[in-house]
Amino acid sequence: MSEYQYYEFQAIDRPLNDADRQALRDISTRARITSTSFTNSYDWGDFKGEPAALMERWFDLHLYFANWGTRRLMIRFPKRLVDRQRLDGFLGAVDGTELRESGENLILDILPEASEPDDDDWDDDGSGWLAALTPLRADVLRGDLRLFYLLWLMAVQAEAVGPEAVAPLPGIGPMNDALEAFAQFFCIDADLVAAAAERPAETASDRAMASDAVRRFAAALPDSEKTMILTRLIEGDPHMASELRQRALSLSAAATATANPAPTVAELQARAGAIRDMRKREEEERLAAERKRKEAEEARARRTRLNAIIERGDSIWPEIEFEIERRKAPGYDRAASLLMDLKTIAAENGDTSDFTRRLHSIFERHAQKGRFIERLNAFGWSGPQ
Repeated sequence: MSEYQYYEFQAIDRPLNDADRQALRDISTRARITSTSFTNSYDWGDFKGEPAALMERWFDLHLYFANWGTRRLMIRFPKRLVDRQRLDGFLGAVDGTELRESGENLILDILPEASEPDDDDWDDDGSGWLAALTPLRADVLRGDLRLFYLLWLMAVQAEAVGPEAVAPLPGIGPMNDALEAFAQFFCIDADLVAAAAERPAETASDRAMASDAVRRFAAALPDSEKTMILTRLIEGDPHMASELRQRALSLSAAATATANPAPTVAELQARAGAIRDMRKREEEERLAAERKRKEAEEARARRTRLNAIIERGDSIWPEIEFEIERRKAPGYDRAASLLMDLKTIAAENGDTSDFTRRLHSIFERHAQKGRFIERLNAFGWSGPQ
């Protein structure tokens, strides 16, 4: 199996112009380049550019996938729209993750140690992952920090956080598709994620309070600022809505800070263990039910087969002789199978004497056919009784 690498970049806030695309083409002649994306894959070869440099200059998102287990995600945020100190609080114990400044931006770089690849990694070509993860950037800019909670869970999974440590948020439920994709892409323990997702990220009262804060905030804005806001919106400022939302929600931050108590690592791990045990029990029950269903199907099929043999009466014995005389493996298999069925029928009837007599006769005539005798042994027959 060859080595495979996949690189994808996305530009969201500012599309690439002709000069940008030409500069990128100078880096790679093979890449697929559009006004918003750069995509390339390699078998044995490698990308000649530096992903971090491309992020600093052109792109807002980058995903790297290698089929030997390495995975990387970079997200660029406008620095003025995120609380660096708040985010650093999530990342203190997370290895392989960096939040660094780049001009007016912050770049979140997630590059954990390569995990042992499974069969899916060899079949995955990397495409589709970044599209699934892209909404995370907008979520963070709206103040949804559950992405960083998942990063913290990676540290919990790596046992880099003590049992008494308190989670940075009350919970992450309900999970959205982008968060699910992130947890899957970076192989975060599904039971640990499920334990965190059982606790809501916010309560209904929190949301109502935030909505009320928005109304109060909008009503209090002076006309001059409203004019400025409308101007920026009309001009297509991609971050105006996020700025307004953050300013409005800050009015209720103190009220919502203690709305839901956050669990400790020990509590999350205990709940994850309970979820894991329940999942295993359910899987065992499912497998047991499946085995029972298959056994019932096999029993019905066998009964149908035995009834068909019974209806044929003595005419089945010439067929057995014919199959043996073919001196072919399929014929031996067929003959041995029919003999085992006839033995079962004789036992059900309570009289095995006729069967035993016929079986002795077959054995005497064909005892030198070693392959046939092997088939009988394989079917559980150890010779005439």
